[in-house]
Amino acid sequence: MKHLVTEKAAPILLLAVFLTGCMASQPPASTPTVSAYEAETGSQQEFDISTCSMATTGSNPYFILEPGFQLVLQGGSEELIITVLDEIVEVDGITTRVVEERETRNGELIEISRNFFAICEQTKDIFYFGEDVDIYKEGKVSSHSGAWRSGEGEAKFGLIMPGAPSAGMKYYQEVAPGVAMDRAEIISLDETFSTPAGEFENSLKVKEGTALNPLELEYKTYAPGIGLVQDQNLLLTEHGFVEDN
Repeated sequence: MKHLVTEKAAPILLLAVFLTGCMASQPPASTPTVSAYEAETGSQQEFDISTCSMATTGSNPYFILEPGFQLVLQGGSEELIITVLDEIVEVDGITTRVVEERETRNGELIEISRNFFAICEQTKDIFYFGEDVDIYKEGKVSSHSGAWRSGEGEAKFGLIMPGAPSAGMKYYQEVAPGVAMDRAEIISLDETFSTPAGEFENSLKVKEGTALNPLELEYKTYAPGIGLVQDQNLLLTEHGFVEDN
């Protein structure tokens, strides 16, 4: 999953951080528990899939999990290509679909992540079971920062996109304490958003952050029948099915 970027904090927030003293910038003595994260925001972090028939192929209004489907987003010198691969991987006892995210800057590869998703056939909720991550520097893999899999250590699957979203919903997308704790809040479902690929009505706007650093925030927009059309400064330029994936 594309890593979050830190926004510029408002002056009043910076003042508050300053007044707490230098200790505020130090890492906690121990990693907060998942329940502590949940209590902090009211975000749902446990999901019951016991009544679900989990599938590797399908879709809901804002997320397409069909092999060969691809989104291309660009902004400035950056490009993000998201491709649903014809590949499955078992994670935490669930067969998941692999979705690749390939990110470049100035034509240079900076990250490839292989994300593991599955859809509940009854509710159309799409769950996120982890990711393998390769971070690149000067053409070589330099780290695997942010990688996690549900069922390993304390990590548990999260929700990437609800099948019946509504404004105000808050939920964790990644539940891997100390590694990846991305969370989302749906802001609205009636956005009209323009991109190089067209103008999209009735779009879903979501605010994303991470419990690992509350100052990291970003906004994304999802269009019905397509999926992600805006990720911060990245805008959709192409979408559709490709033959090789």
